[in-house]
Amino acid sequence: MERERQRLTASEAKGLRTARELEGHLSWLDTFTPAALGVLAIASGIYTYLGVSTLLEDNGAMTFFAAVAYSVAVSVGIFVFWSYMLRLLPSMRSAAGFIGLTVSVIVGSLAIVAMSSWLNAAALAGSAAVEQHLDRTVRDYQQALEQAHDIALSGQALQREVQRARESFEALAAQEASGQLSGTAGEGAVFRVLTQKTDELRNLEEQIAGQQPLIDSAFEEGNAILGRMRALTVAPGPVEQRSVVFSEESVRLAGVISSLNQYSVAPLVARAAEDLPASVVLPELDGRSADIRSAQSSTIASVLDALDQRSQTLRNAADEVLALEPPLETAYNPISAADAVIRYAKNFIPSWAGAIAIDLLPAILVFVLAITQAAIRSGRDGLSIEETLTLSDLKAAINAMRDAEISLGEADARMRRRAGPEEEAPPEIRDAAE
Repeated sequence: MERERQRLTASEAKGLRTARELEGHLSWLDTFTPAALGVLAIASGIYTYLGVSTLLEDNGAMTFFAAVAYSVAVSVGIFVFWSYMLRLLPSMRSAAGFIGLTVSVIVGSLAIVAMSSWLNAAALAGSAAVEQHLDRTVRDYQQALEQAHDIALSGQALQREVQRARESFEALAAQEASGQLSGTAGEGAVFRVLTQKTDELRNLEEQIAGQQPLIDSAFEEGNAILGRMRALTVAPGPVEQRSVVFSEESVRLAGVISSLNQYSVAPLVARAAEDLPASVVLPELDGRSADIRSAQSSTIASVLDALDQRSQTLRNAADEVLALEPPLETAYNPISAADAVIRYAKNFIPSWAGAIAIDLLPAILVFVLAITQAAIRSGRDGLSIEETLTLSDLKAAINAMRDAEISLGEADARMRRRAGPEEEAPPEIRDAAE
């Protein structure tokens, strides 16, 4: 039992030494912790001011004072909140109190992130986030321009189908002129039907060919605008001013894309394909005999069948172009630095981490201090006051007792002088002096 008691005493002595050592460290750390907390709060307030300035309209002095008031409120709130937590949470001995204040730390941290951290992130990466938005918009416009150009070129490819139909009817007209089709040479009723459709297809072919220069010019203009927009995304200077010019260029580019969509000839070919067999003007049969007129009628019926087939072929080709997915309507929406940081948060994780860390770093200090205070209490628990006194504590107690004796002696002397030599001091003063 004596050995066990000695081991327990040694363990208690070790815990007491550890507690005293930790208390010494905390005493030294307390000399600059409030100043460090104040520096963090002021730094967060400065970045909050920069962030909130991007959200307020520029109304001169009012905007300045509003931003300053908000940033000062944030700095004071952060300093007061963490000062409370640094003092109160480490001192909690009960589990309920510790859990309650821990929940308060979590709720307060969320409030700080909501009122300050995202504005700090806007100040740190706001311009880069807006430039990211400009670059994303340029890519969207480029995709829309290329898609509109591809659809327009697909419509131009229908010219080959129209050309094939025209050449086939031209060949039939040549055969009819030589008498190889209906059996009667010349330019009779069958020939006139064939030349009628040949002329219609030739006109359609010319219309399609006329669209090609317009498509090329619009695509070239769109690429030039895209080049200027790309230059604005990386140009020096305030991003707000570049955004204004960027917006103007985006309006021009949207007009170019709209023109490209209108230059597609697929709807024109589809309508012409429907009209090709329906718009036949049948001429009067001009054969000299009933046999010739019968041959002409039979040939015209065959020509109409051929028209139906060619019409269906052109219609199918036009439908394939019309079935292509049109480009999505793209528009540039100006965005503030704070909104851009939130929208493109995954691209600015380091900035977000720094913005949150400058506000929530004291939370680490709170829990470090709580762990340290728990270790100190663990080292002192179960020991009496006499066992925890150090030599310096004893010296301080002795000095205090001497100061008290001196003060009582002086008080006794004053009372004696006032009472005179024949009177004695009150008993309680004499007892205290003794």
